[in-house]
Amino acid sequence: MRAPVLAVAAAMALAGCSSTSGSATTEPTTTASAPATAAPSASSVADPAATTALGQATAALGTTSFRTTVTAGSGFNLVAAIDAPGGKGNAELTATGTNTQLKVKSLLLGQDLYAQIPGVTKENTWTHLDMARLPEGANVGLRPGQIDPVNTANLLGSTTDVRSTGSREYAGTLDLTKAAGLAGIDKVTMDGYGADAQHVPFTAGLDDQGRLSVLTIQLPAVDGKQTAPIEALYTGYGEPVTAEQPPADQVIEAPADVYQALGGA
Repeated sequence: MRAPVLAVAAAMALAGCSSTSGSATTEPTTTASAPATAAPSASSVADPAATTALGQATAALGTTSFRTTVTAGSGFNLVAAIDAPGGKGNAELTATGTNTQLKVKSLLLGQDLYAQIPGVTKENTWTHLDMARLPEGANVGLRPGQIDPVNTANLLGSTTDVRSTGSREYAGTLDLTKAAGLAGIDKVTMDGYGADAQHVPFTAGLDDQGRLSVLTIQLPAVDGKQTAPIEALYTGYGEPVTAEQPPADQVIEAPADVYQALGGA
């Protein structure tokens, strides 16, 4: 496995290629249940009822299984099935750049994370990763200690101005720095947002059972150009999730050059 191939593929998969590829020129999209909105004024005051409803919906993600699809323009697509109580899940992350596309599969079982990365890991095997050796914000779809790939609880827990905008629809601002690695946004990109990263507009929608159904985050502009929003859809509540321990002969411990290529140790 040649180092240049490893570095390019790994960097694209895990170091936030989607924060620029395709998204800087992609027009923001909206959904009927969660339209894009401007940031509230500094005088905005949280609606207690809205705060409670959204808080309960967010907390519920930790008590059941669910599926999520996360997009950020044309450069990032993540599909995951999560069993929060069981601490397991599977995900497929597709990162798209200019004439390049990479699909990364990940499998989470408790504190163990396994990945399949084309050009990096051997075909038909799973590479076991030690997340402590990867840089902050490294994203392969799932990670130990963060069963929800969107880190929804931390994100929505950072908002102080939730308000109702319609039937089961809410809006406010959140602190994006509470979820490093979200949708491929690495630390460098996050730092580039400056103070704007701490006051990012969001909208959210709940289903008819009061569960989170959609979360849309409007990222700060980059070089004066509006970026595509991050949109997370939540479905499949209570459905079984398949995530089984790979056979021992299909598991390889990540070698040092994988971590080095990713900026880790």
